[in-house]
Amino acid sequence: MKKIYVMLLSLVLLVASCSEFLNVTPENSQVADDYWRTQQDVENVLIGGYYYLRSTVVDYLIPWGECRAGLVYNDKSNTRLQTWQMQASNTSLCDWSTFYKIINVANTVLARADEACQNDETYTEAARNSHYSEAYFLRALSYFYLVRNFRDVPLLLEAYQDDNVVINVPKTSEDTIVAQIKADIKAALETGAAKENFATTWETKGRATRWALYALMADVCLWKGDYADAITYCDFVLNANSVNAPRFMSTPSRSVFMSMFNPGNSNESIFELQWNQEENQSNNLPILFDNDPDATPDATYAVSEGACADFVNEYIEILGEEFEEGVPATKESPRTYRASFSPKEGEGISRGMSKGYVWKYIGSTTEDKKRTTNYYDPNFIIYRVADIILMKAEACLLVDGGEPTAEHKLEAVKLINQIRRRAAVSDFCDEDLTMVEMFSQEELLNQVLDQRKLEFLGEGKIWYDMLRMGRANNNQYKNSLLVEQVLNYNSCASVSWLKSVLTSDNALFLPIMSTELERNDKLIQNPYYK
Repeated sequence: MKKIYVMLLSLVLLVASCSEFLNVTPENSQVADDYWRTQQDVENVLIGGYYYLRSTVVDYLIPWGECRAGLVYNDKSNTRLQTWQMQASNTSLCDWSTFYKIINVANTVLARADEACQNDETYTEAARNSHYSEAYFLRALSYFYLVRNFRDVPLLLEAYQDDNVVINVPKTSEDTIVAQIKADIKAALETGAAKENFATTWETKGRATRWALYALMADVCLWKGDYADAITYCDFVLNANSVNAPRFMSTPSRSVFMSMFNPGNSNESIFELQWNQEENQSNNLPILFDNDPDATPDATYAVSEGACADFVNEYIEILGEEFEEGVPATKESPRTYRASFSPKEGEGISRGMSKGYVWKYIGSTTEDKKRTTNYYDPNFIIYRVADIILMKAEACLLVDGGEPTAEHKLEAVKLINQIRRRAAVSDFCDEDLTMVEMFSQEELLNQVLDQRKLEFLGEGKIWYDMLRMGRANNNQYKNSLLVEQVLNYNSCASVSWLKSVLTSDNALFLPIMSTELERNDKLIQNPYYK
C-alpha cells in the first residue's frame, strides 16, 4: 500500500521538554500506514506542524507582514517585496509550500488520529480531541496567512494519500477559504478538548490553546468584516475569569514590556513560536535586527525614517523637558528607547533620525545590553493580549456599519487609552461621551492604527493591519489607512510608482509562484501579474 505523503516523519521522541518537542528536524517525507499505533505517534506528527510553522518566521512571517508597509525594511537588499515589484519568478517571496506542509500535517492528524485511539487503550478520546483542536488551529492559521497574502488559494482538506499523486486543484475564493478557517476554529472549540493550559508554560504559550483559538477567530472575523463576532471573541479573552487566561500587563515599565520578548512566554502571551538555546534551539533574529550593521555583516532589518519619527515623538512626549538630543534619559519610555525601538549602536535618539532598529529581538534583560550569542533564542509572538485589545477597539469602530455610536466610540477610546497608559503617554482623549463625539470614525481608526504601529513593530503585523483597514467598508478608507500610510513609511520605491501600484486592489496580493503554475495546470495566476 502506498505511503502517506506528509513531508514527515520517522521521529521517536517523548514530549517532556521544549527540546524534545521542537528540536527534531523532520527526516523522512513519508509516514507508513502502520505508523498510527500510539498516542505518541499522533503527537510526533503534530509536532511536525509546529516545526514547519516555526521555520516560516524569517523567510515569510516577518517580510510578508512588514516590508510592504515600510516601517521595517530590508536594509541589506532592496527586495522586490518592499519595492512593490513582485514577480512570479520570485521564489523567495511567493513560495507557499511550507504552509501547505503544515496544512497536510493537520489533515493527516485529523484523518488518522482515531486509528491510534483505537489501537492504544491509553489514548483517550479527550486526548485525541485535544490533538484535533491543535490540528484545526494549525490548518486555520496557515490558511489565514495564505489568504491574506495570495487572496484566492487552493483548498486542501484531505491528506495526500499517494506519494505519486499529482495534486491538480484550482484556486478557491477568499470568501470560501475564510469560511473554512472559521469552520475549523469552531470545530476545534466544539471538541470541548481545547486546553486552557498545558503542563508547562512553554507548551501553554507555544501550542494551540483555547485562548489561541479565540485570538485567531477574532482576527479572522475582523478581516472578514464580522465585527460583532470579533468583539465576542475578543471578550472571550479579555473578560475571562479563568486563572489560566492570559492577562494584559498594564504596568508602564520598560522591563515589563521587554519581558514579553526576553525571556518571553509572559502572562500577556497567547501564542508564540518557541526556541530555547539551552536545548540547542537558536535563531538568527538578533542578528537580522542588530542595530550595529557595521559590526554585524548579516544585519538585515532597519526602521524607516517615518517610523523613527513616530517613536521619537513618543519618546519626547514622555521625557518632556528632560529630552536632550542624542542623550539617553533616566526617565523610562516603556516601549520606545531600548524596548521596541533603538537608534544605531553608540548613538542616541534625536529629531530627524533617518534610520532606527527594532530592539525587541536584540535586547537582553539589562536595558543597555544586547543578547549574547548564548541567548540567540527569542520567541516569535503571533498573538498577545495587547493585540486583542486593539482588535476590539477596531471592531467597535466598525460594527455599526456607518459612523459608530457614541457608546462604541467611547469603548474604543477606553481600549486605546489602556494601550497608551502602558506606554506612559497621555490619554488620546477624556473618556466621556461628549468628548469622543468630537472625533470621526476615520480619526479613531487612525489612532488604532497608530497604536498598532508602535506596539507591534517587527512582529509581522502592520501590513495586514493597513490592508484590513483599507479594505473595510468597501475600501471606504483605503486612501488614508492604506495608500497614504505606505507612501509615508515606504521609502524603498518612488512615490509615483507606489501610487500607481496601490490603485489596483489586485496588486495588494502576491503572485503565484511560476513553478506552482507549471506543476498545477488548474491554477490561474493572480490578475495583476498576468
